Amino acid sequence: MPIALGTTLPDATLFESTAFGDACPLSPEKVSVAAATKGKKVVIFGLPGAYTPTCSAKHVPGYVQHLDALKAKGVDEVWCVAVNDGYVMAAWGKELGAFGKLRLLGDGSAELTKKLGLDNDLTGAGMGVRSKRFSMFVDDGVVKQLNVEQPGKFEVSNAETMLSQL
Repeated sequence: MPIALGTTLPDATLFESTAFGDACPLSPEKVSVAAATKGKKVVIFGLPGAYTPTCSAKHVPGYVQHLDALKAKGVDEVWCVAVNDGYVMAAWGKELGAFGKLRLLGDGSAELTKKLGLDNDLTGAGMGVRSKRFSMFVDDGVVKQLNVEQPGKFEVSNAETMLSQL
């Protein structure tokens, strides 16, 4: 069962690379979900994985495109979370022009994804446990809006839907 509206976001440790060396992102740092959402309005969107088709072509680019409009509605940060490591998230974000705009957070062990009840076992497709595609609006750690996609769909977790809900 996915997390419910009005529920406090569970704490989990995510990983984020915020700088690049000569060849690749620098070592990811730990990010506490509870600490990072305290006192902030955050849009979080989750997706099955970096470098996957819909995620790369539509999901991330849509949030980059609408970042200013989201911030104009009072959003402090926009997070992209996937069951990948922090290095991959940073490299992917740089390739998509999202690095330094969105927070690209790796949930390598699927800790947050599982605690949210939004995990999806894609082992049969060779991907292991991943995240369902979703978006949520969190105000001071409390889930105020949640959109979870049906399998294979991209209709409610996009930036345009989130904008209309704020």
